[in-house]
Amino acid sequence: MSVITFDIAAFRAAFPQFTSDTTFPDETLQGYWDVAIVYISDSDYGYLAGAARTRALNLMTAHLAALGVLIAAGQVPGLVSGSTVDKISVTLTPPPVKDLFMWWLSLTPYGQQLAALLSTWSVGGMYIVGHYRPRVIN
Repeated sequence: MSVITFDIAAFRAAFPQFTSDTTFPDETLQGYWDVAIVYISDSDYGYLAGAARTRALNLMTAHLAALGVLIAAGQVPGLVSGSTVDKISVTLTPPPVKDLFMWWLSLTPYGQQLAALLSTWSVGGMYIVGHYRPRVIN
């Protein structure tokens, strides 16, 4: 069983938001990759293998980096459903998803793509973070 390694040049080419090596030094992106492999194994095996696993890991890395940008800018990641101008009030609504992991993935376009990829590659159920959730595909 092989291990997928982080290809920073390929990552930057696939995700133009992260091409600036000043804003996103290699070490920073490597740090996000190191966190991404906590969520998705870098061991190339199982139903999600080869190019699909590499794409999933890159999407998770981009998701984590995008969340990092939002948090650094002082923004609360979430979907805004209402706001008030005077005395500043913002209402965030979670999207209609069944679990916290999918809600968390929905906070960035990269996470949404990852959720779609995981859903298409997990016919019959998927195992994430110790929870088995059977999925029915119609």
